[in-house]
Amino acid sequence: MMRKGFFRIALILLTVSFFICFPLAAEKGVQKASLKGFPEYVEKTMKEWEVPGVAICIVKDGEVIFSEGFGYRDVKQGLKVTPRTIFNIGSTAKAFTATCVGILVDEGKIEWDKPVRDYLPSFKLKDPFASERMTPLDLLSHRSGLPRHDYMWVSASGNNPTRKEILDRLQYLEPNTDFRTTYHYSNLMYLVASEMVGRIAGTTWDEFIKERIFDPLGMSDSNVSLGETQKSPDYAFPYMKIKGKVVQIPFQSYKNCAGCDSINSTIRDMAKWILLNLNKGKHGEKQIISEANLKEIHSPQMISSKSISDEFFYSSSALGWFITGYRGHLMLTHGGGALGLNSLVSLLPRDHIGVVILTNIQGTPVRNIIMHNLYDRLLGLDQIPWDKRFKAQQEKYKKVAEKAKQEKEKDRKLDTKPSHPLENYTGDFHNPGYGIISIEREVDHLKATYKSVSYTLTHYHYDTFEFTDVQNPHQMMPFIHASFFADSKGNIQSLSLPLEPRVKDIVFTRMLEKK
Repeated sequence: MMRKGFFRIALILLTVSFFICFPLAAEKGVQKASLKGFPEYVEKTMKEWEVPGVAICIVKDGEVIFSEGFGYRDVKQGLKVTPRTIFNIGSTAKAFTATCVGILVDEGKIEWDKPVRDYLPSFKLKDPFASERMTPLDLLSHRSGLPRHDYMWVSASGNNPTRKEILDRLQYLEPNTDFRTTYHYSNLMYLVASEMVGRIAGTTWDEFIKERIFDPLGMSDSNVSLGETQKSPDYAFPYMKIKGKVVQIPFQSYKNCAGCDSINSTIRDMAKWILLNLNKGKHGEKQIISEANLKEIHSPQMISSKSISDEFFYSSSALGWFITGYRGHLMLTHGGGALGLNSLVSLLPRDHIGVVILTNIQGTPVRNIIMHNLYDRLLGLDQIPWDKRFKAQQEKYKKVAEKAKQEKEKDRKLDTKPSHPLENYTGDFHNPGYGIISIEREVDHLKATYKSVSYTLTHYHYDTFEFTDVQNPHQMMPFIHASFFADSKGNIQSLSLPLEPRVKDIVFTRMLEKK
């Protein structure tokens, strides 16, 4: 009897274990089947869009189910992308900055709805009401009323204003809408948020993010310094398509804008970041940020755009994330664009899926094509031909751009000449928000230097000249028109540049010559 009882219990345990394990095995089998042919799809897409290198990781149900590099991090040396290849992750860093603020909210050191000036007394914008009432929630949800004004803080030379100089210059930048009325993406407000974090924590944003996020999560290959990245044996070089050819371009440092896009990381590390966000702010047994404040970070704050196709819902700005729906599934996402690099981090929180895609070429839709294809596969949906859609979209944009160029050329007045000799346009011109532009004469043309980057100025019409240094388009300002203006005595006194399209031209006034 005892023997029969033993076998009966063994049979029950075997049956129970079968029904427990079978779904797990079946689920893993489904995941494996859904990714069948995916590596080949990535390689085909990379070739089609001429992308040097891509790194991809996928998290599903609390586990990393895919982590691979494709192509080359360094084309010239034939060095391949690996899961430990470091990329600048661009603006996907903004979610990290929002999380830093959330951690300080957990500790009672910051409140979401208290004025920023309570924490950063020097904070000042041109709009006095916004200066007084701006809160951390406003900073992180892109509703300051201030457009991007990116040219004031970044250039290809790396000779950019310091964080303090940028903060001091904010008060001179023109807003284009009222405070809290309109969504306007702003890197600068994330700099403010990162400086606020450092001040309140009694350290710097750089140290805080390392001590409170990188180290606890085990993100050992992540950093906030280009110099540190280049000490690594495995990092991606930046590329850009110039005149139809993919070429390597110089690295760009974003250290002066801190919390907006200065993080460098790997898919291996970013998988841990995804898991934190999918696991309600918890890493292992440790709560890095409270579930309540992570929920606030993941919640919509401002409508940011209309639906771009039937597969998506309206996009809203959360805090360092954008929220939409993909084919009926809630999606949080944020892209990153650095000079010569491109990234995308995305979550389907209700489906317990997360994706990170890092590439080393500027301006490619490959990150989105791959992400959408992955979601189609993992959700068991028909695969939409996203590559064809983006090709069609790209052709449409080309036609629109060409038409705009032709329309712009119609405004050009031919057979005109400058009103003054070229040497009369030379000198240093200053704007309190944007700094100094220096104009020099070089034989038969003018040269402009802004933040240590030089541009050729060619005559367009009358007293308007064009930045036409197409040899180095990564220098950021080709084809911008500079118009010079004279005072009542006929002396060239100022020049204006359309450096921020949402406000009137930025005016630089001639500086007094040093004696």
